[in-house]
Amino acid sequence: MKNTFYSNGKLFIAGEYLVLDGADAFALPTKFGQDLVIEDSENKQIEWKSYDYDKHLWFEETISFDEVVKGTDSHIDTVKSTLVNILHEAYILNPKFIDNANGYKVSTHLSFPKNWGLGTSSTLINNIAQWTEINAFTLLKNSFGGSGYDIACAQNNTPILYRIKDNFVKQVEFNPDFTQHLYFVYLNKKQNSKSAIFSYNNHKGNHLAANVAENNKITNEILHAKTLKEFASAIQKHEIHLSKVLEMQTIKEAVFPDFNGVIKSLGAWGGDFILVVSKENPKEYFFNKGYETILTYDEMIL
Repeated sequence: MKNTFYSNGKLFIAGEYLVLDGADAFALPTKFGQDLVIEDSENKQIEWKSYDYDKHLWFEETISFDEVVKGTDSHIDTVKSTLVNILHEAYILNPKFIDNANGYKVSTHLSFPKNWGLGTSSTLINNIAQWTEINAFTLLKNSFGGSGYDIACAQNNTPILYRIKDNFVKQVEFNPDFTQHLYFVYLNKKQNSKSAIFSYNNHKGNHLAANVAENNKITNEILHAKTLKEFASAIQKHEIHLSKVLEMQTIKEAVFPDFNGVIKSLGAWGGDFILVVSKENPKEYFFNKGYETILTYDEMIL
């Protein structure tokens, strides 16, 4: 018997970092995602294969049921140890998928390059949670950590507003008539969200309640912008506000100061994708600077 599970990728539009302290987060699920295919096998082991978007096998390992039950040393940081840790936490939450099985053949298939930062980990965690019939937010908290907004995107096919308290998820309307002026540009480097969060925690300072309130106000403006001008203004306001919180330059100041338009970091600052708001098609500008992965809103967003 073969079972297939699927989860959406994600892009964090507003509320990054401050979401960890209760702020509203606005995020969009992507047309790209990851599936997990489960087949029964033997020998009390899991034969695991992970494929990138181009069908290239990037990870292959055999994991014994004993390893899943016992877990792994938390100080070891390899692809295998991370996977064993997720499966171990799933086992703690629901042992039946191991205790009542003879073995598995498992394969995962990304529909986006894994270095894009669209949720290789979150889609995997949500798929494993579906397979093992447990709560994905709990599995994330017990294994990887993070706010959980990416799990909310994995599970929803519409734009979402998310709050970390009780993993509150609200499906929201976001279908403005200016999406043809919105682009996503990949910055050619994968950002480590764990180190980014560590840096945020060192900078968030004493004005947290005021910063969360300001974030929520701006996020609401972004979500309800009626015109491209209103949207661009709110996006710019968000960047300036978070720049002060993080004590960091905005990506536009640091890398694209001569660009005629508005640019916003998405998620962890300094890597992965940026959102570009531009009246003119900006592909030539970014191509000339060495950034060749540019997707329109319609190409990227579900």
